[in-house]
Amino acid sequence: MGGRRERVRQATLGEIRAAARRLLVEHGSAAVTINAVAREMGMSGPALYHYFGSHEELVGAVTADFFRELTEVLEAARDAYPQGEHARRLLAACRAMRTWAITHRAEFGWVFASPITSERRPDSPRELAGRDFEQVFLEEVAALWENRPFPVPAELDPAIREQVRAYTAAAGIGLPVEAVHVFLSCWIRLYGLLCMEVLNQLDFAYSDLEPVFEECLREIAPKLGLDYDDL
Repeated sequence: MGGRRERVRQATLGEIRAAARRLLVEHGSAAVTINAVAREMGMSGPALYHYFGSHEELVGAVTADFFRELTEVLEAARDAYPQGEHARRLLAACRAMRTWAITHRAEFGWVFASPITSERRPDSPRELAGRDFEQVFLEEVAALWENRPFPVPAELDPAIREQVRAYTAAAGIGLPVEAVHVFLSCWIRLYGLLCMEVLNQLDFAYSDLEPVFEECLREIAPKLGLDYDDL
């Protein structure tokens, strides 16, 4: 009996998250309130609190879903190439991320282009799913470094070093601080361009940003010791 009850509960939790996603896609993030989701579900706001204790908890659960979905897409694109072809695997994941972003603009904006206001507990579903997403890129960068270390700065600004050192330690990344800084610099370039595309911030100049994205990959590649033209 307990097993059946838990299955029903899990199914309802999934339906609630799906209702929140529909509201997000159709009406924007501001529409995703406890009462609005409850109406979508045909229940009262107080009844929905039996499943999610707060709006913040619901937001975290939906965000975790998006991270998991995106991670699966990235892993599938990456795994289309053999284990040893780290450069191709990394570029495939980057391109898959752009494809997901521009075909899921509301979801991408929810995860990557909105302030993180919830408490970032290391054991929360959002943080755990975000860490899995992060690992898709970190694992390939670590493999690149292990096979052929890429160029790193001889010195880092002390303030940068301390921040990156803290991140490296907290994330359990087995790379030198300088290498992690290079990775983060590449991620900032890629992430910034994707956010601008998804938010239509470059429409004044570009109608097709795919070649701009590829140019970005071409510029990032040497930072990781790669020759884009050989890939």
